[in-house]
Amino acid sequence: SASPLMQQLIFFHDHALLILVMITVLVGYLMFMLFFNNYVNRFLLHGQLIEMIWTILPAIILLFIAFPSLRLLYLLDEINEPSVTLKSIGHQWYWSYEYSDFNNIEFDSYMIPTNELPTDGFRLLDVDNRIVLPMNSQIRILVTAADVIHSWTIPALGVKVDGTPGRLNQTNFFMNRPGLFYGQCSEICGANHSFMPIVIESVPTNYFIKWISNN
Repeated sequence: SASPLMQQLIFFHDHALLILVMITVLVGYLMFMLFFNNYVNRFLLHGQLIEMIWTILPAIILLFIAFPSLRLLYLLDEINEPSVTLKSIGHQWYWSYEYSDFNNIEFDSYMIPTNELPTDGFRLLDVDNRIVLPMNSQIRILVTAADVIHSWTIPALGVKVDGTPGRLNQTNFFMNRPGLFYGQCSEICGANHSFMPIVIESVPTNYFIKWISNN
């Protein structure tokens, strides 16, 4: 993970997985013991206590999953005074970006074809124009589409926003380290939707200011 939100998503995943492991072990143990249980009670007609336990206990377990999940949903939706706003427009089969805070810097970002790829490039993931954003800053991204539904997705940042024609969706993220973060369109928007890569270059703020000045 390269952002606090993705870190929280990983924590929630581990939390839910631990609960699943506990349930699996308990149910597996009970099923295993049933093979060796020879006790028969001819006069047992009902067992209200055990029925109360196996009704209430799963409900409590579901609450242990639901509360952290709801907290995370609200955290993912929160917009905290963004420093930079980036607008992303999905086209078939490329992305357009606008930095509306800085003299309307605009560019298109196409996937680099395999025969033009540099030796250190990633096939089907590298683009000709990367998004340059400052690290340790709140970034707001506005996502829309010009033709069909696209989805702007960066797994390392825990960001997945659908771009819908005629609608503007927004979310925010915070990159806590420098580096290159790769993503792709994850909506089934057509035959070549997986060839719409996204590359974010996370840089220190002074490098970002230099980049903005040169553009």
